[in-house]
Amino acid sequence: MEGSNVTDNNTTLQVAVVVMDHAQGLPLPVYATAGAAGMDVHAAVPEGQPMVLEAGKVAMVPTGLQMAIPRGFECQVRSRSGLAAKNGVFALNAPGTIDSDYRGEVKVILANFGSEALVIRRGDRIAQLVVAKHECVTWNVCSTLETSDRGTGGFGSTGHTAIAPHQGTTS
Repeated sequence: MEGSNVTDNNTTLQVAVVVMDHAQGLPLPVYATAGAAGMDVHAAVPEGQPMVLEAGKVAMVPTGLQMAIPRGFECQVRSRSGLAAKNGVFALNAPGTIDSDYRGEVKVILANFGSEALVIRRGDRIAQLVVAKHECVTWNVCSTLETSDRGTGGFGSTGHTAIAPHQGTTS
């Protein structure tokens, strides 16, 4: 099932995509395995003209793709774990959102927090795309909120140690 666009339950969402001239010949985003949530997306830099992302720098890497995400969905741009773990390079605003009404080229904002430059060649897998359903909200202004166990505790308020596991009864 490697390199498939078919999910385990055979459900698919149709998304219109335009492959721009500078991405011709590159693969479309694809699921690497049957259980993958993200599709790898490729760098559409010119052949023989790699992009060098110096340590400590940020760059927008072209994918050469334009897409029409259906209303009620977003396309999230996420880091590839291998690039992050091995090179210290990740999608800066991950997850970035491609809205349903955006029609421009999808570009990936990569940040290099590693100690060495990263050479990005044509066709390199640079990020993952996850298409997800989202809800639209209507705000209901009120003077108080329902209470919760956490209350108004903010950052770090739940502590740093593990909570004791559930102690079930035994017969």
